[in-house]
Amino acid sequence: MDVAIRAAGERDRELVVRLLDEAFREDPVSRWVFPGDAHLRRSHHKLMAAFTDIVLAAGRVDVTEDGSACALWLSVPAADPAGAGPDDDGPAQVRAAVDPVNERVELIGRLTEEIHPADRAHEYLWMIGVAPERRGEGLGTALMMPVLDRCDREGLPAYLEASNADSRRLYERLGFTVLADRVLALPDGPTMWPMWREPRN
Repeated sequence: MDVAIRAAGERDRELVVRLLDEAFREDPVSRWVFPGDAHLRRSHHKLMAAFTDIVLAAGRVDVTEDGSACALWLSVPAADPAGAGPDDDGPAQVRAAVDPVNERVELIGRLTEEIHPADRAHEYLWMIGVAPERRGEGLGTALMMPVLDRCDREGLPAYLEASNADSRRLYERLGFTVLADRVLALPDGPTMWPMWREPRN
């Protein structure tokens, strides 16, 4: 599939936030973080905005030229998962900015930090969002392949957390495998699957 892709900048912020909000509003993890439809409508887009700002500042956001899909990537050095250090208070800061009374906003950040592999440098797919009406067209794969091809050329692994069974199957087709000893069962909530991809020769 021939899909035109470009690097997003600050001018694309609202587009990326809208895409992520639409793409993840029905995701099991999003519904766990923001239980109830009213809570989800009120706060979900704020969390997507916080994620977008973090990656625009420290990583790379790719978007399709037609604005139908986006991918958020961070280059993570060894022993520094997702830019976090021992004194990192990022999850608390996100909670304060997004939904201060909602402990789950902070908890999801802390739990995913705990399962994030830290021993090798890698590319981290933080999120990938496709407009709901464009799912099934291969846009997610098209967005991921340039980074995965570069990983293969440079000998870099890649990492992500799958938040639902459908995305997990897509990532498995692209060479990711579940890190079984790190699977995250959210308290009274859904499962997240940390997935790792070794570079291909």
